[in-house]
Amino acid sequence: MSALIGGIEAGGTKFVLVTGTSPTDITARHVIQTRAPEETLAQAADWFAQQGAISALGIGSFGPVDLDPASSGWGHITNTPKPGWAQCDIAGYFGRRLGVPVGFDTDVNAAALAEATYGAGRTATSLVYITIGTGIGGGLVIDGKPVHGTAHPEMGHIFVRRSGPGDDWPGNCPHHGACLEGLSSGPAIIARWGASLSEMPPDHEAHALVAGYLAQLCHNLFAMLAVEVIVLGGGVTKAPGLFGKIKELVGEIGASYLPGRERQSIVAPALGENSGVVGSLSLAHAALHQP
Repeated sequence: MSALIGGIEAGGTKFVLVTGTSPTDITARHVIQTRAPEETLAQAADWFAQQGAISALGIGSFGPVDLDPASSGWGHITNTPKPGWAQCDIAGYFGRRLGVPVGFDTDVNAAALAEATYGAGRTATSLVYITIGTGIGGGLVIDGKPVHGTAHPEMGHIFVRRSGPGDDWPGNCPHHGACLEGLSSGPAIIARWGASLSEMPPDHEAHALVAGYLAQLCHNLFAMLAVEVIVLGGGVTKAPGLFGKIKELVGEIGASYLPGRERQSIVAPALGENSGVVGSLSLAHAALHQP
């Protein structure tokens, strides 16, 4: 019988907890609200204890996080603006409480790993997963491995061109103002126009502007990384017609220049809402089999 492993998709709003015998065989699922760290982590650990002994745990966490295995802060959520969570040793807590090896990465890297291995990129060698919701984050997987540098990619905090003189809203990112996240995340859209993208009529300027910002991100990723697949997830992407508009604009921006463009695609998550938890179980599976 296969060993039972656990996974956590740790979000700023909710924690999705799962167990499984493999990354794609989910045997139990539970959702808890993200409250103070002490309460949330204890509640999650109690649930895993009730499922029977797990052999490893994978965590895909909201960030920023410390992913440097040589750092004393590995496994910590670092300078997040979420009250109470800065410097939280989330991986260390579960490792000590459950007594198991822990795999740890960002939530978007976990989702990217899942889509690259089991979903939209399983026949490709490179994939970027972008989530556009409460914030904007991205993860890059090449040859089956998430890419880390000095930290982890922050694809939501790039700057994009504005559409013209009237497009001068200052943005709402507390760090950068009008970066991509400050212009195109769910809270940014509501702050600028007073409603979500899905609540506004199709001819509202918001649709064209947001599609334009996100199309620039996709073009930049295709140009800089020559990545094969871009997966767009998150609540904002569910707005009717947004996917089609982004794809149309990416074609216009690229101007038929990029080599290999015929092999590049922009798609929705093939694993649907399971990308994050499948990714967390993938991290657990890797931790279990790490020498």
